[in-house]
Order: sequence, then structure tokens, then C-alpha cells
Amino acid sequence: MKIFFLNILLLFCLLTTQLWAQSKQVTVSGLVKENKTNTSLSFANVVLKTASQKTFAAGTITNESGRFTLTNIKSGNYILEISSLGYATHEQELYIGNLSDYLDLKAIELTENVNALDEVVVNAPTSTINSKMDKKSFSIADNITQSGSSVLQAMQNLPSVTVQDGKVQLRGNDKVMVLIDGKQTTLTGFGSQSGLDNIPASAIEKIEIINNPSSKYDANGNAGIINIIYKKNKKEGFNGKAGLTTGLGSLWIRKENLPTIRPQYTLTPKINPSLSLNYRKNKINAFFQGDYLYTETLNKNEFVTRYYDNGDIINSQLKRNRNTHFTTIKSGFDWTIDDQNTLTISGLFGSEKIIDRGDQPFFNADLSERRRLWQFLEDELKTTVMATAAYQHKFKEPGRLLNVGFNYTFHREDEKYFYDNILPSSSGTDAFKLLSDEKVYDLNFDYIEPLKQGRIETGIKLRKRDIPTNMDFKPGQNSVIDANAGGPATYKELIPAIYGNYVFENQKWEAELGLRVEYVDLNYEVNPNHNTYKSNGYNYTQPFPNMRLAYKFNENNKLSLFFNRRVDRPNEVDIRIFPKYDDAEIIKVGNPMLKPQFTNSLELGYKKNWEKGNLYAALYHRFADATITRISSTVPGSEIIYATFQNVNKSYNSGIEMVLSQDVSKLYSFNLNMNTYRNQIDAFTVENKYPSSHLFSAPKEVMVSGNLKWNNSFHFAKKIDAQLTAIYLAPDIIPQGKIKSRFSVDFGIKKTVQNGKGEFFINATDVLNTMVPKKEIQGAGFHYSSNDYYETQVIRLGYNYKF
Repeated sequence: MKIFFLNILLLFCLLTTQLWAQSKQVTVSGLVKENKTNTSLSFANVVLKTASQKTFAAGTITNESGRFTLTNIKSGNYILEISSLGYATHEQELYIGNLSDYLDLKAIELTENVNALDEVVVNAPTSTINSKMDKKSFSIADNITQSGSSVLQAMQNLPSVTVQDGKVQLRGNDKVMVLIDGKQTTLTGFGSQSGLDNIPASAIEKIEIINNPSSKYDANGNAGIINIIYKKNKKEGFNGKAGLTTGLGSLWIRKENLPTIRPQYTLTPKINPSLSLNYRKNKINAFFQGDYLYTETLNKNEFVTRYYDNGDIINSQLKRNRNTHFTTIKSGFDWTIDDQNTLTISGLFGSEKIIDRGDQPFFNADLSERRRLWQFLEDELKTTVMATAAYQHKFKEPGRLLNVGFNYTFHREDEKYFYDNILPSSSGTDAFKLLSDEKVYDLNFDYIEPLKQGRIETGIKLRKRDIPTNMDFKPGQNSVIDANAGGPATYKELIPAIYGNYVFENQKWEAELGLRVEYVDLNYEVNPNHNTYKSNGYNYTQPFPNMRLAYKFNENNKLSLFFNRRVDRPNEVDIRIFPKYDDAEIIKVGNPMLKPQFTNSLELGYKKNWEKGNLYAALYHRFADATITRISSTVPGSEIIYATFQNVNKSYNSGIEMVLSQDVSKLYSFNLNMNTYRNQIDAFTVENKYPSSHLFSAPKEVMVSGNLKWNNSFHFAKKIDAQLTAIYLAPDIIPQGKIKSRFSVDFGIKKTVQNGKGEFFINATDVLNTMVPKKEIQGAGFHYSSNDYYETQVIRLGYNYKF
């Protein structure tokens, strides 16, 4: 009897074990590589079939790192099949057991198919909106209308982006953090953006717009992040690309000069040669990217009528002819030490030489009397050097990574200004020289741990930033410059930060929860003899959480909710104590009393995909405390306008955005972006301390604005592609005023030749010559209106060759 019961118990245990085994599910992962170069293969097809019936069991594609994961696989015998265009299909038998929840197949190598074509060109564009809906990606090569232009000009056609006064705005907000290859640099600024107008678009692979950054990014930039990705080829052997673009701008005079001044630039030349080289063999991938951009530009041509409260009316024109030489070189190498360790060393050099020659006459109301002529020469040289070292260790478990990075940036700003102040009875020359050396050290450690349904990201970062500056004034006769406001000043910033980010995903839900904690210690030491400002600084420790929650109705419909808290610290330029000419009667000066602006944002996004298109729509709302904005005011007894940054009251930015993409046919596709937003700045009263203490008050400002962008792509026979872009910008509020509506149309055409290795293109921006910013400004004791007929229409012709 005991033996009978033991047999029954044993049989029960076996049945229970078998039932449990049948219900157990396993995750299978691996890494797909190319056997000769040992490089990872992105977007390879991975299919799992049952061994007995050869039926489909699971499938996926490898990610950008060549990794794949198959989830919820039941135990049994299978055949794993991996294929990629240009490689022989790999098959292997695979047994899924019951003892492990996670199986790692390590590296699987594919052999090149010798019968494959030398090169296959895939014309289907990648999805603009990524799967998380927090990022939009745009290829520069697809932007035919802006080929051969600067990065700033190339951004004008992108969804969410507007360019105003040389600054990029995202959804009507200019508090944008600009990165190069995921890093902040002095080339594009550590606070507010800079330098985008002189980076050649020919050096850039793609541009990413990140509206809702996770905690792994620095906390500044409440409007979002623009990440500029430089070109770097990964093909085997020696290869590269060379190009040359030339063009003309200011094809005709849109508005004649006021009397008695020098001519404005017309038929301005542009030239942009570029060279990209890459050599990959065995464990080394070496790369070089060199670009030179020379432009002559009618950079400013603003006609202004000022109305003062005392009844005086002044007409003026600010004309600026600009010559720019910009050289950028990026070079380095990737060293695959072994399967688990990689080292990248790279360097970047940038040199920007600017010569501005300008005129600004001032006339009475009917232009019968010239009261003053202001002529200037600006000679500016900006030099940037950046060195980067990045080490990555891949643990034995797939997806588990440790990244260590060090980045050093040096930026020198060497500016010399000369101003001739010509009055009816006298003349004088003002001159000043500014020298600024910025040094930034960044050290970061980042760790990624994959989970069964997601991952954990964590890391620490340390930044040290020093900017010693010195301003030397040499005022001439009847100068309005305050010579006692010069001298040395030093900006010092120390920011240690730590972050953690948790990502979860199943068939219906996605969640991402992150927290970044930053400590900021900022000090600004000024010349003790300065007549207004004293040394100042601040420190704080603040949390910056982020959240993303998404529900997937099915494979083609997803709803996401985002929350972010971010900060905009005053940029060093915003707090500089030195008064500087914006024009002859507008003096801008920094404010070392500025404090950070903290912003909270909410966004609800929806994405729908169908066979030949997709729709993305978003509702967003941002609200900021201690909003940073520029205040223009006058002091009693003077008509000089002083423009100073201040922390004012609360501000709000709310809106709705839609991006619609559709392939109508093989010949035509389009991308339509519509963005409508409401900007509000609450009423405020602030004290401007320079040149003497005076109060400034402004009422609440509210305006509903937006923009519409319609990109049309045409694919004709004989490898001819064309693009037509129309942009409409609605009226919007600006500090102390508004800017009126404006629109433009761009066109470009490209033909591929030499079996896909060469291409010719021609394009024209602002074909109808209609992009004229028109402003209305209300100040303390004055108001003015302005129309800026600067250069917007440019025609370019170019050729690129791949080898």
C-alpha cells in the first residue's frame, strides 16, 4: 500500500512538473554581427519557427545596436532564422528548456552574400516620430530645399521649429538646449543657443527634436532639446563623400537705403566645400569630417520709426553687411578592443571669423534732416576646440552596459568693435575689445541594466565651467558708452548631478519614470570698481522628475502622457556687466542678479499609423516661474534705450500640434505640420539698476499664435527628386510687443547620377521674397515699429560624390 501511494505521489509530481513546464515562458536574446568586420547589424530580421512543423512562433528585428529580444517563448525545439539584405541567411537549431527565464545566444555572425549588389539605396524614409513619441528625427539629406545652407537655415522647415532673430524656437519658446552628438558644447552654447547660423548643414547627418527629455539629459532647456548628429560612415574599407555648393543671395534690393549711407550688399556669394572620409578595418574605424563655409550676407536691414512720449519722431535704418568664414573639422576613431569593450576618441575644431560693416542713419519725421550717422566695424573671431573620450563596457548579459565619458571644451571669443559717431557739429570714434575664454570639463558615468520587461538607467555627471572675460572701452567724443562699466569678470559654475530612469513595457502599457537631482553652485565675480553691479551668485539643490505613461490600443494606435520639470539658468552672456551696442541708441547690458527659471510641462500625445502614413497629435502646457526676458526702457533726460534681462512674473505656453505624413503615390508624398499655441506673460514690475535705478512695469500680455509647414516631396523618373515647402508664421508676442505674420516658399530639386554615387541639386529659399519680420514694440517713454528686409532669398547649386 505504501508503494502504491508513493507511485501515485510520484506520478502527481511528474504531471504537475509537466504542466508547469508547459506554462513557463522564456525570453531569448542575442547580438547579430557581420563576420568580417565584427560590427553590429541593425534591423536584421529574426524569426523563430517550430522545429516539427516549421510554423512561425515569434519574430522581431535587431535594434540600432544589433541586439534582438524574443519574449514569451514556450519550451520546446525551434529553428532560429536570421536574415539581412546583402548577407546569407543564418539558421540554427534551438532548444528552449525550463530552468532559465532568460536565454542569451551571444553573438551570431552573418556572412556577406558575394552575389549581393555593391550598394542598395533605400528611398523609404524612416519614421519621423519615434516609438516613444518623445523625439522627432530628420535627415539633412532629405531636406533638399536647404542643401548647402547652415544648420539654422535647415531647421526652418522642421516641424515645431521657428527661427526668430537668429534664435530657434520650439513651439513658440526659445529656451532650447542644443547638443552636438548628444553633448553640450561651447560651439552651440551651454545656456542659450549660439552659433547655429554658421555650422554648415553639409557636416550634419540628422537633427533630432526632443520635446520631452528623460532624466538622463541635463535639466536645462524647458522648451526641449535639439540634438545635431554629425556624419560618421560605418562602411567597410576606405570610403567617403566630397561636395561643393555655391550660391547667391540678396538678388535684388527690397527696400532702398535711407540717404547718405554706404550701399547694402546685393548678389552675395556663398561657397561650401565639404569632405567626409572613413576607414574601417578589423577593430578600428577612423573618421574625418571637414567643412568650410564662406558667405557674404545682408545680415540686417531694419527700418525703424520711433515715437517718443514728448512728441519726437525718429526714422532710422540699421544695415549690416556681413562676411563670414567658418571652418569645422571633426576627426577621431572607434576602437573595438574586444567583444565587450569599445573606446572612442574624437576631437572637434571650429573657427568662425566675422566681419560686419554697418550704417545707421537717424532722420527726423519727414527725412529732411539727418540728425546723426552711426557707422561701425565689428571684427570677431571665435575659436572652439573640443576633445572627447568615450569608453563602453558590455557585460556578458545582453544589454547590460557601462558608459564612461570625458569631454573638454575650450572656446575663445575675441571681439573688436569700432563705431564712428557722426553728428552735424562733431564726430567721434568709440572702440572696445572683449576677450573671453570658456573652459568646460564634463565627466559622466552611465549604467544600463536590462530587465525582463524594460530596463533601468542610472548615472552621475560632473561639470566644471569657468569663463574669465575682460572688456576694454575706449570712448570717443560724445560717446554714450560707460567706460567705467568695463574691466574683468569671471563666471564660475559647478554642477554635480545624479539620475535614475526606469522603463517598463508589456503588450498594452509603457511607463518611464525618472528623476534627476542637480546641485548648482554659480558665482560671478565682477570688477570691484564697477559703478553699478557687485559680485553675485547662487546655489541650489533641486529635483527634476520626468514621467511617460503610454497605452497601446493596438500596433497602430498609441496614447502617451508626459510630465517634465526643467530649468533655464541664466547664460553667461545674459549676466555680463558690460554695456554693448545693439544699435546706436540701444544699449544691451547683462544682469548678474538673474536667477534660474523653473518650468513644469505636461503633454498628451497620440500616434496613429496606417499602411502609407501616420498622424501624430499632441496637447501641451508649460508654466514657468521667474520667467527670464529682456526689458527695454529709458531713463529720464535721455533717449538711449537700455535692454536688460530680468526675472519677471509667471508665463504660460499652451498649444496643440499635429504632424501628418502620407505617401500618396510612388511619385508624391507630403508632411504637414500645424502648431497653434497661446503665450502669456503675467503683469510685472521690476527694477532696472543700469545705468541708474528705475522701475519698469508691463501689463499682462496674451496672444494666440502658431505656424503651418507643408513639405511636399516628388519622386520623378530618371532618379530626380524635388521638394516644395511652404511656411506660414502667425502673429506672436515678443518681449514688450508683437511680431506680425510672415510666410515663405522654398523649392529644391536633386538628380542622382553615376550609378547612385553622385548627385546634383539646385534650390531656392524664400522664392517669393516675402519673409519680412514686422514688429511693434511698446517701451517706457517710447514705442516703435520696424520692418527688417534682411537677406532671406538665396539660390544654391551643388554637387556631391560618394566613393
